[in-house]
Amino acid sequence: MYVIRRVYEVKPGTARRVATLVKQQGDAYSSAGQRSEVRVYFNGGTVPGDNNRVYMEWTDETIDSPYREGASAPEEAREFGAEIRESVVSQHIEFFEMMIPAKMQDE
Repeated sequence: MYVIRRVYEVKPGTARRVATLVKQQGDAYSSAGQRSEVRVYFNGGTVPGDNNRVYMEWTDETIDSPYREGASAPEEAREFGAEIRESVVSQHIEFFEMMIPAKMQDE
């Protein structure tokens, strides 16, 4: 099982708007059966940490290419993506393997 997290660095003052759009985009993928339920969180500068960041994460059994056969972005998700782009300075994606009991090492 993996946690997949997309990180957006956004223009100042846009974190809440981008977080709203990212959540709607993630929900569109979830509704289409292409992603588990997404969790979105952000820092618009009101809490300690990196400012102007939006995070979207979800879990998946495998890490698959978004360009794999049979997978196409839902139209609604593409529309949200277009709106997001105007506020994004940069973005990247992170992959984490989840610790499950079967993977634990004996000491």
